[in-house]
Amino acid sequence: MKHTFQRQRFELKYRINESLAREIRFFVEAYLDCDPNGISKPKRSYVVNSLYLDSPELYTYNRTVNGDRNRYKLRLRYYDSEDSPIFFEIKQRRNRVIQKKRARVRREAVQDLLDGHAPAKHHLVHDSPDQMEALEHFCFLQGTLQASPKVHVSYLREAYQNRDSNNVRVTMDRDVRNSMLHHNKFENLQTGRYPTFGNTVILELKFTNRFPDWLNELTQRFHLRRESAAKYVDSIEFHRFKKIESGWNTKPVVHE
Repeated sequence: MKHTFQRQRFELKYRINESLAREIRFFVEAYLDCDPNGISKPKRSYVVNSLYLDSPELYTYNRTVNGDRNRYKLRLRYYDSEDSPIFFEIKQRRNRVIQKKRARVRREAVQDLLDGHAPAKHHLVHDSPDQMEALEHFCFLQGTLQASPKVHVSYLREAYQNRDSNNVRVTMDRDVRNSMLHHNKFENLQTGRYPTFGNTVILELKFTNRFPDWLNELTQRFHLRRESAAKYVDSIEFHRFKKIESGWNTKPVVHE
């Protein structure tokens, strides 16, 4: 699977229904190509899995909830192939700008790294200074927070991008599901137990430079209003609400 990666970008999110998603797809196709990872699959979508790590006190969750303008998340991302690598990712927000670092790690090396072993060249699928720097930074933050797996999030992603550049990317995420997960178990199917956003489609407009005129036209034509849609935070909130609603006095359900 080929992966499109933007190191630094602006990111606008919207919650839409399926009917509107179909209209937006038709509009976007005039400017962007369908992501090759999804074009031959049902609904033009491929499965994305993310395992979010956080401290025992949920440090990164709380920074987002508190509205900190400079914050980050730690996640392990992988796709729907048994031999695909695990991407160690840091997603940082600096005011309005999203910055990402990622390292492509061999699956058999994941547990050693999470156990605190020092990053080494043989942990990486392809050794490079950028990959090693990203992995070292991830492991430093993970060790500082004593972060461990907290939530698994999976969804179906329909994506569109420029053919020759990654400066603009439009994604629509459906069937976003989550499970409380306290170990690094990598399922290749979409295995989240609980719906995070119900039937809502999460539309994201991602761009690296100025906001393109045609994207501005898109937001106006379909009367889009920006909304928060943080998959990790909303998944935690889902379980906290579920616990209050059910009157639980026990630990959250763990997906084995």
